Amino acid sequence: MILAHRGFRVTVLEKEKTVGGRTGEISVDGYRFDIGPTFLMMKYVLDELFAQTGRRTESYLDCARLDPMYRLDFGSKVLTAFADRARMKDEIERVFPGQGKQMDAFYARESERFKFLYPCLQKDYASLSSFFSLDLLKAVPHVAAGRSLYDVLSDYFEPEELRLAFTFQSKYLGMSPWDCPGLFAMIPFTEHAHGVFHVMGGLSRIAEAFARVAKEEGAEIRTSTSVKQLIVEGGRVVGAELANGEAIRCDEAVVNADFAWAAENLFPAGSLRKYTPQKLQELKYSCSTYMIYLGLDKVYDLDHHAIYFAKDYKRNLEDISQHFRLSDDFSFYVRNASKTDPSLAPPGHSALYVLVPVPNQKSGVDWEKESPAFRERVFLALVTRTRLKNFREHIKVERIISPLDWEKKMSVYQGATFNLGHGLDQMLYFRPRNKFEEVDNCYLVGGGTHPGSGLPTIFESARISANLLCDKYGVSRPLPLPFSEERVEPVRAFE
Repeated sequence: MILAHRGFRVTVLEKEKTVGGRTGEISVDGYRFDIGPTFLMMKYVLDELFAQTGRRTESYLDCARLDPMYRLDFGSKVLTAFADRARMKDEIERVFPGQGKQMDAFYARESERFKFLYPCLQKDYASLSSFFSLDLLKAVPHVAAGRSLYDVLSDYFEPEELRLAFTFQSKYLGMSPWDCPGLFAMIPFTEHAHGVFHVMGGLSRIAEAFARVAKEEGAEIRTSTSVKQLIVEGGRVVGAELANGEAIRCDEAVVNADFAWAAENLFPAGSLRKYTPQKLQELKYSCSTYMIYLGLDKVYDLDHHAIYFAKDYKRNLEDISQHFRLSDDFSFYVRNASKTDPSLAPPGHSALYVLVPVPNQKSGVDWEKESPAFRERVFLALVTRTRLKNFREHIKVERIISPLDWEKKMSVYQGATFNLGHGLDQMLYFRPRNKFEEVDNCYLVGGGTHPGSGLPTIFESARISANLLCDKYGVSRPLPLPFSEERVEPVRAFE
């Protein structure tokens, strides 16, 4: 979208029938489910991308800031997260007496951290000189080096459940809060300070909107077009060979496939040295997810977003990320977006999305054998932990994506849904770079490159790579805007 607007001749090669990938859609018999992301945060980044093409987000998407944002169920306690700051303090005080006032300290300190770290998300780290930038040097005191996200949030809140309420967001990166670097405190901060949004029709509408603008700007989008391999000559990408044997030549290639999968499958043997198959196996990857999508002929009184925590949350996450085994007791997430958005299901029906974090394919779990039993365990949890007491008899549509499906059908390396891990040794300069360091004329976008996983950071990776290409060819482009609270939208509540 950005490159086409700036005058580049762009051809998009998409193996599926529709655009979107993990941000695509499952559509069956009038039920529509987002495949992957369901939280839109930092919407101002999305707005900037449209603005850079001379357009407004509102002309293509209907986005609603949610309030309440989500419901957190710890079994013995339930906390509702509100977008309104005063209401959030009152809710914390109601559930955890004496802790409400800590929100003031959280906002004060984390707004400072965010102010210094946000510019670091907007630039590339293709070289050591760019790595040691003034912005990064200013941010160093705010990185919380040697401290985990759980450590940082423990400075504000004493009750264990309340600490988890502000650290579970590490799961957006596929990580445990005890392993997630403390600098990612900027995620719960931006969530509470700047809002969680729903896109009417589903978040898959975002990719469709990008495609629509790209076409308006002259880009060619070829769906059902599978790339067999990139063509590399003299250390440069010069084109792509399609599965049907056709060869398409290009001056530059932008790779949006899952990074590790692309490195193993899309580059000719021997063309990569840093990311060989053996070295890819040695990298750290996020967890996977077990997904169930349910079309129900009934409307249920459930929150738009709800997270149900395992009784021993830390042990559950250790099982996933350290022991690579399925937990007896697991956490799970349910989205009931039909509450906000009736377009996702036929009248009087619901489109339910259920996600269970599980180990990636390093676990060796045989999902062809294990999936039916695990499905029953998830269904039991839905009955015992939620208000879905009789949902089985109302199922009209059911789809499942297991870690094996992520790996084999969705081309996600090790089924690691959230891509490469986000430890400090795999971030910034140490993450695969936006201008790919292994071959020339090749750029990366997506969760496997800088800045990392999550929709707003993936949007930033696209802008960074587009800007690098513009700089290479002397095409003028705007500088990223510094963050301003004025860009945050007011709450449009959906009670």
